[in-house]
Amino acid sequence: MSSYFEYDVIVVGGGHAGAEAAAATARMGARTLLITMNLQAIGQMSCNPAIGGIGKGQLVREIDALGGLMGRVTDATGIQFRMLNQRKGPAVWSPRAQNDRMMYAEAVRRDLESIPNLYMRMDMGTAVEVEDGHVTGVYTQSDQFFKARCVILTNGTFMNGVIHIGKRQYGGGRAGERASVGLTACLHNLGFESGRLKTGTPPRIDGRSLDFSQLDEQPGDPQASPFSFMTDALPADQMSCWLTKTTPVVHDILREGFEDSPMFQGRIQGVGPRYCPSIEDKIDRFADKQSHQVFLEPEGWDTYEWYVNGFSTSLPEEVQFRALRGIPGMEEVHMLRPGYAIEYDYFPPYQLRYSLETKLVNGLFFAGQINGTTGYEEAAVQGLVAGINAVQHLRDKDPVIFKRSEAYIGVLIDDLVAKGTDEPYRMFTSRAEHRILLRQDNADFRLTQLGYDLGLASKERLDRMLTKKRAVEDTLKAVRKNNTRPEQVNDYLDTLGTSRIERPERIARIVLRPEVTLSDLLEHTGQKELVSTEFVGLEDVSKLVEIELKYEGYVEREHEMVNKMVELERWLIPAEFDYHGVANISIEARQKLSKIRPDNLGQASRISGVSPADISVLMILLKKHRSSPTASPAA
Repeated sequence: MSSYFEYDVIVVGGGHAGAEAAAATARMGARTLLITMNLQAIGQMSCNPAIGGIGKGQLVREIDALGGLMGRVTDATGIQFRMLNQRKGPAVWSPRAQNDRMMYAEAVRRDLESIPNLYMRMDMGTAVEVEDGHVTGVYTQSDQFFKARCVILTNGTFMNGVIHIGKRQYGGGRAGERASVGLTACLHNLGFESGRLKTGTPPRIDGRSLDFSQLDEQPGDPQASPFSFMTDALPADQMSCWLTKTTPVVHDILREGFEDSPMFQGRIQGVGPRYCPSIEDKIDRFADKQSHQVFLEPEGWDTYEWYVNGFSTSLPEEVQFRALRGIPGMEEVHMLRPGYAIEYDYFPPYQLRYSLETKLVNGLFFAGQINGTTGYEEAAVQGLVAGINAVQHLRDKDPVIFKRSEAYIGVLIDDLVAKGTDEPYRMFTSRAEHRILLRQDNADFRLTQLGYDLGLASKERLDRMLTKKRAVEDTLKAVRKNNTRPEQVNDYLDTLGTSRIERPERIARIVLRPEVTLSDLLEHTGQKELVSTEFVGLEDVSKLVEIELKYEGYVEREHEMVNKMVELERWLIPAEFDYHGVANISIEARQKLSKIRPDNLGQASRISGVSPADISVLMILLKKHRSSPTASPAA
């Protein structure tokens, strides 16, 4: 067979998961083929023109720290940058950017085309070939077979996708693009279970038809923060978003469409995202609320298309249009295209290993919405992990598994594999119990060395991280060692309304006061030279040091909690363990454990329905099994 038809890895799907997966495998040295239905739609932002947000921004910083695409592309094509949650502690600070939609997709494709080992094909993957339990390649709609030792499916919302607008429904993966068919049936024949999920998108409007005098401006941050640790400059200009609200009159108009709503009339069977409900779902579930916020977001520098965030809907087009015109500032709005809902197939993620390789077929990986997630960021991070582990599989190396205490990546994958999901899964900071350790500001300290070791992060990136780390450590030593005197600092403390000092005191101790910032303290005391100047970049070394000092006690307690969980994860569970033969654990626990088959007690303890008492029983049985090599796992 010609080498044209032979690859190390095939990635099916060119969205955010597919782009990261293909980039990772190719850059790690694997000959990679990316099969996508539309080469012009690679990296497309199918829904909102934004990256990041609460919990999601942390994922993007981790993708970047490992050497992935999303952070750099976001910085290069951003039109507005904001750090969310700044009124709260740094554990939940989350970067978010509005992007130029067309520029973003173009930048992703340029990056992919620059990778020597990466090849592309415009086609539809319709089936995977499996021999002796191992994937061997992909069949396409054009009746070709492409051979590979690993296959990564990143099909997004395209698998048997159906679009709904009022009473109308038709096949499609997103507006203007057809659905993907064949793969679901193929996977069913291999023994996989599937389900249906639903997501939606709002109308797009002509920004020239807005009355901005009635809207509240939402500008970007004056001192913008980048996503990528390699970014030295962000776009000089930013575009504002604008805020308005629905009214009771708008709600009444929307209710007129309920009788034709595919969601309320049962035509949509898939479960939608709880945290991003449609506007009709909002006014039905929260009937007592008189208004809901609507954010108007520009889609780019050179287009007048705007995104109506907060107004996702599948109601009839005529109802959508009349409701939009009832919103203040939108009385003369022109609708470019209506909102719609889309149903699609997904494969519950308990069928995966923590590497994102499927349990049923060796060398076959799933990433993105096929696993039940929603969002560009969640998809991209899965694509990156699947890509890394596909190459590890090719090299007969152990998979790279991220712990919950190491990365939001680990939280997401553990949630999916250990807990499963029956609704579109979205990342939040609240899902991470160790979020004080997993701050967006320290993602490079946590992950860049690993990215370099894998062949993803460049030597330049590693050196930059190490330089920053030295600068932080040197500054920490300096502020812990040096004092400030009352005559230097008391005037500053007075302005903050905090108590004066009566004798010289360590700078590090004064910084612990909530009102005090290290940079202002050093400015007022004339000790700015204590901040290392070795690192030159957009990140503020003094701010990083301040966070380390103020949260040092919390970090120590978090590490104690992590150590306890590490002890549980040392208790490996044999693959053949017979949970049904354990009478002293609950029936629900037996069923869940038999279905998910965790690798260790730590993973077992996080499965919904498995109690601490169940874990204690399993530990006793595993102790017996350890001491008696011939004993049955359920003895």
